[in-house]
Amino acid sequence: MRFLLFITLACLCPVLLYSQQYYLKGEVKDEAGNLLQNVSIRHSKSGYIFYTGMSGGFGIQNNTPKDTLTFSLDGYQKQSLLVNADLYNTITLKKAAAAAKSFKLASLTDNLRFENQKQWLIGDESYASIVENGFVSAEKYASTSLTLNVDRAAYSNVRRFLNTKKQVPPDAVRIEEMLNYFNFQYTEPANGQTFQIHSALTNCPWNPENELLFARITSKKVPLDKLPPSHLVFLIDISASMDADNRLPLLKAGFNGLVNNLRPQDSVSVVVYGGTVAVMLRATSGSEKQKILNVVDSLQPGGSTPGESGVKLAYNLARQHFIKGGNNRVILATDGDFNVGIRSESDLEEMIEVQKSGGIYLTCLGVGMGNYKDSKIQTLAQKGNGNFAYIDSYAEAEKILMKEFTQTLYTVGDDVHLNVVFDPTDVKEYRLIGFDNKVGAIKDTLATVEGGEIGSAYSMLLAFEITPQKNTAAMRQPVQFTLQYLNSGQSNKQQELTSHPALQLTTFDNLDKEYQFASAVIMFGSLIKESRYAKHMTWEKVLAIANQSADMTNPSQKEFISLVAQAKELYSKKKKKNY
Repeated sequence: MRFLLFITLACLCPVLLYSQQYYLKGEVKDEAGNLLQNVSIRHSKSGYIFYTGMSGGFGIQNNTPKDTLTFSLDGYQKQSLLVNADLYNTITLKKAAAAAKSFKLASLTDNLRFENQKQWLIGDESYASIVENGFVSAEKYASTSLTLNVDRAAYSNVRRFLNTKKQVPPDAVRIEEMLNYFNFQYTEPANGQTFQIHSALTNCPWNPENELLFARITSKKVPLDKLPPSHLVFLIDISASMDADNRLPLLKAGFNGLVNNLRPQDSVSVVVYGGTVAVMLRATSGSEKQKILNVVDSLQPGGSTPGESGVKLAYNLARQHFIKGGNNRVILATDGDFNVGIRSESDLEEMIEVQKSGGIYLTCLGVGMGNYKDSKIQTLAQKGNGNFAYIDSYAEAEKILMKEFTQTLYTVGDDVHLNVVFDPTDVKEYRLIGFDNKVGAIKDTLATVEGGEIGSAYSMLLAFEITPQKNTAAMRQPVQFTLQYLNSGQSNKQQELTSHPALQLTTFDNLDKEYQFASAVIMFGSLIKESRYAKHMTWEKVLAIANQSADMTNPSQKEFISLVAQAKELYSKKKKKNY
């Protein structure tokens, strides 16, 4: 018996020795010391792939005390290193070399260059530093171009500051987005056209020697029963920074409302990033609403903010379930506080340029306060063929994702931009109101205007303040508009719409009420922006125009009047303190 036992142990010894286990452990960081999630780790001998966890750590069983592991993550240089089981290994990945790129502008006047401007920061919130458009000579610079989109985040963000009795950071004020918020006087384009251009000319209410030129651009309405099938990827930030009543709960409410609008031919996937980066729900039909709602309602906040990994996973899912001829869109909901992986706006631009592919759109929904990163979310929306809204209340979530969901989610025109040419015999000088450019873009001599995306049944309003030449003609043609765009889904067929309107100067008191109200919005934005062109504007004048022109049956216009009253009180106190 002892002999048999000895023989058995003798036979097993080599196996036991060979199968002795070691533990290759450590963590992966970037050069700034930030832990990196979802780093791919290739085991050289076996070829197996492992990944770092939510804390950036890894632990791999191995049958030798040392082995070679290859670490890789998009945007970083791949590294192969000998890892020792006797040590806790700290691996540092370096950023991959970035390809050369040029900035994109909101507007561009031919041959005109601008000066720099200081940057604005408020607490941990960030806003892109912008330079306000100024007056330019129509004789020297007759032509200007601007990008058009349905972004309206600035208005609800401004409202959030005023409702909390705080002054608004000047760079948070984008007047074109404040005008976009109201969808002024929508009328459907005639004769089956995708767009239509309407114009009006009036005397300027804050500078009687000048005039205001309005251009109202409307898009075609796609009937609900003709909307293409959609695959929507809900990309939801569930990191610890989203743990507040005005963040994740708001988004849940908005998404729940959107789900109730889905049809059986529509589908939804859900991706989350925070304590984990994961697919919570693969493509599920709109007929299974309760299944989708259960997933959304189950989300809980926690962990860091690996936004880069979340975006990449969402786009991969959108490509896997792409509907040819359909509406394919990623809806990113976040406070923008990316604290793992890519952080800077320039890095985000590079990342989203790589991820976006033909036919996949991006809608960005911003929430939160205190650490809200407006500049980052705006960058993602602009570079990702998308639009941008800020949700500060349940009413706003309902407005964006339920009442206006066709404007937000169904694009009728891609790469939309407008070229405006002034007649120098009629116009001496002009300035574009809003559409201000980022400092970095202005300093880049290779910067160009990048077109935006316009949704169904949308009306956007843009305005120029002009200094007219002495002209007594009853009818004038001071400007020519040329709208260039691609019909959605027809990426190689550029369309063009030209308008050279004959305009008669209408006194401001006789102007259409919607244009009067828009003038009040411009003045309101200029005052809180502390524009150099607001010297002759007053809060009393804004309130007077708003009160006489507002449609009191329209909740947004009615609310605007109360916002002006709040701003008047807040900024009047500031003015007194400065004396």
